[in-house]
Amino acid sequence: MKILVLNCGSSSLKYQLIDMETEDVLASGKYERIGEQEAFITHKACGKKVTINHVALDHTEAIDFTLKQLTNPEYKVIESLDEVSAVGHRLVHGGEKIAESVVIDDHVVDVLKEYTDLAPLHNPAGIMGIEAAKKVMPDKPMVGVFDTAFHQTISKDRYIYPIPYEYYEKYSVRKYGFHGTSHMYVSRRLAEIKNEDIQNLKIVTCHLGQGSSICAVDGGKSVDTSMGLTPLGGIPMVTRCGDLDPSVVTYIMKKENMSVEQVDSLLNKESGVMGVTGLAPDFRVIEQASNEGNERADLAMKMFKYSVASYVAKYAAAMGGIDAIVFTGGVGENQINIRRDVCKQLEFMGVYIDEEANNMHGEEKKVSKADSKVEVWVVPTNEELMIAKETQRLARI
Repeated sequence: MKILVLNCGSSSLKYQLIDMETEDVLASGKYERIGEQEAFITHKACGKKVTINHVALDHTEAIDFTLKQLTNPEYKVIESLDEVSAVGHRLVHGGEKIAESVVIDDHVVDVLKEYTDLAPLHNPAGIMGIEAAKKVMPDKPMVGVFDTAFHQTISKDRYIYPIPYEYYEKYSVRKYGFHGTSHMYVSRRLAEIKNEDIQNLKIVTCHLGQGSSICAVDGGKSVDTSMGLTPLGGIPMVTRCGDLDPSVVTYIMKKENMSVEQVDSLLNKESGVMGVTGLAPDFRVIEQASNEGNERADLAMKMFKYSVASYVAKYAAAMGGIDAIVFTGGVGENQINIRRDVCKQLEFMGVYIDEEANNMHGEEKKVSKADSKVEVWVVPTNEELMIAKETQRLARI
């Protein structure tokens, strides 16, 4: 049986077609810069890797073009979409109404729409992915795996906000956390690599990418995480502001006479390291500019690294210790200098990075020195495999 996994991000689409009998990836790829004229897809299949420049103005166009690659005569892995047994979707926010993986039906789509305000960059993309998949494969079972599920083990004293309690009762205003599938995968994978019982490990996982979050994983369970009610909270991201004094929002609204919708767009789509630098929303571009002497790019990079290091230290305290730090996500797996500089700020905790071991991109590897009191690892995330397993389990195929 073959399962297609779709992972719609705010400006990207990752996908894999997985043979569940062997867990082999038959085809995979990533659509980047969706919504921009520079959009392109990188597709891997049959030992080939092709990059195709193809404008996709939205996720529906991106998914449609992606599905055509699976049956492309040059590198096809299936004869037709009939060979796909089910579709698994990475979904973001279901509020308190959906707290675990579910078979997708109209109710699930309605809940996603209801909570779009809490995930304005991701829930709409998830809905478009579901609707596009239904159009081309209307008879296939579909499963949604939610980012919020892994964080349901966070205790109430850590997910309730210090505002009038009635807003939690009326509107379910609380911390939810995101990237749960990734945090769960890399923490479990680390335990496998080390051949240790995850129940005995205290791990801080750093999922750094277009969206970024940090998670404290104690005994295999999430006990705190940096994102909150929405994916806007936590560390500064590419276009999202991260943690902010709430008065900054009301102050700017008054000064600029901005509407709620305008300030929401400002914080989600025009802030973060892009907002500080005024450069393209890409960490690679910003890091290069920093290396070339751009002062605001350098400032943005320092802000980002400091925030990551601060959360790692905070979560070590929250767990009463720390055994390992894991870097994952597009930035965490590939940005050598970010890993190095974050760890250097944590030397007071006995974190010592091995610069030679760290000089690599995307490998599953220990990058700390032998005498480091806290191990540092790079573990490439594999959200797609976890989503495929959940899809197989719930679709009963």
